[in-house]
Amino acid sequence: MITKKNIILFDGECDFCNFWVKFIIRRDKKDVFRFASLQSEVGKQFLTKFNICKNIDTVVFIQKDIVFVKSTAALTILKTLGGFWTWFYILVIIPHFIRDFFYDLIAKYRYIFFSKNMCQLNSQNNIKHKFLS
Repeated sequence: MITKKNIILFDGECDFCNFWVKFIIRRDKKDVFRFASLQSEVGKQFLTKFNICKNIDTVVFIQKDIVFVKSTAALTILKTLGGFWTWFYILVIIPHFIRDFFYDLIAKYRYIFFSKNMCQLNSQNNIKHKFLS
């Protein structure tokens, strides 16, 4: 579980979340991210280590032992990706309660627009190293 990489914990039962994991992996040219689903044992260990509610269903980003959640996590991930994606970080000037309102709105309806399936990304050989186990 010890890694110097940035950790992204995601809902492993959400196709919308799986889409974003694939999006990040394709653009992670510097190989700075590692992933674990919130439902996995590794994900649960990180939740315990950082004293995060066990039944959280949002993205959690851990960067150098600093924990970001919801919209701040998403924006910090984009900033860390670098390049063009860094520009989205300017949205951090919007108060987090406003950003998180829209984040929560999307999260609330994600299963309506995207199906709910167990993540199979960590079994793909070409990206298996990106997932913590």
